[in-house]
Amino acid sequence: MVELDLDAEERELLADIIETLLADLRMEIGRTDRKDFREGLKKRKRILQKTLAGLRGEKFPEAVVAGEEALPA
Repeated sequence: MVELDLDAEERELLADIIETLLADLRMEIGRTDRKDFREGLKKRKRILQKTLAGLRGEKFPEAVVAGEEALPA
């Protein structure tokens, strides 16, 4: 595991970037026809959601990371 020492401004900037990526991913997932590609995008989305939760000091359910539980879009 890699740990980053970020100040509040850096955490906020990184969170904003991740939120933008998540919004783009949601649209791309909705437009994707290939199931294998869509699953890859969903995995990427879960990783970004976990990272965002960590930046905010929130706990992220491990079942979601494993793809066993759906999160709101």
